[in-house]
Amino acid sequence: MKILIATHKSWNIDRANALITNHKEHDIRLITEKDELTEEMVNDFAPDYIFFPHWSYYIPQSIYEKWECVVFHMTDLPYGRGGSPLQNLIVRGIKNTKISAIRVVEGMDAGAIYMKEDLNLDGSATEIFDRASEIIFSKMIPVILKDDIVPKEQEGEVVTFKRRNKADGELLPTMTPETIYDFIRMLDAEGYPNAFIKFGDYILEFSDAALNGDEVAARVVIRKENK
Repeated sequence: MKILIATHKSWNIDRANALITNHKEHDIRLITEKDELTEEMVNDFAPDYIFFPHWSYYIPQSIYEKWECVVFHMTDLPYGRGGSPLQNLIVRGIKNTKISAIRVVEGMDAGAIYMKEDLNLDGSATEIFDRASEIIFSKMIPVILKDDIVPKEQEGEVVTFKRRNKADGELLPTMTPETIYDFIRMLDAEGYPNAFIKFGDYILEFSDAALNGDEVAARVVIRKENK
């Protein structure tokens, strides 16, 4: 079986390479750059599946309509379609979620579901993404390949998340210690803007948070704000 994996996050790249090493029965190819995903390349390789674990880029219609494309979304779909799923879950106080493996279609996160797996949302975003990566590569992808799962259409009420932007990570005086901790940890990962406070001409950026009762300890970087 020919498998194409498209991902650009370090926690997935390492596991994709391990999958290649441990599953010699499949012809698995890994791409990590946006420009590598072309219709010509995919047609030449002719994969049975294309898996997109944490792929932030547009997937061309000419690819997902011709090939079996699977994305992994960090909500119990159809709840939580849309952008910034991890951050939107945490700001809503949700402690546990599902990873939904879905077929890529035109509608945002609207495709039929292959399978779901439980995911705990404790810890920093880095820890959560790493935990999700382990589940995707050790459980979900092997099961989809082995069992040739036929995906089922989503059922239930659709709840759509709005993609959060950098400004949404600002810490405010009205926040509780728990909220401050959540804001810092949910943005503490590769490629994400840290939670921050504006202080005159400076920006204070926070990471490595720990909650101790009514106190939050964190690493702070202070820099001039880029106007």
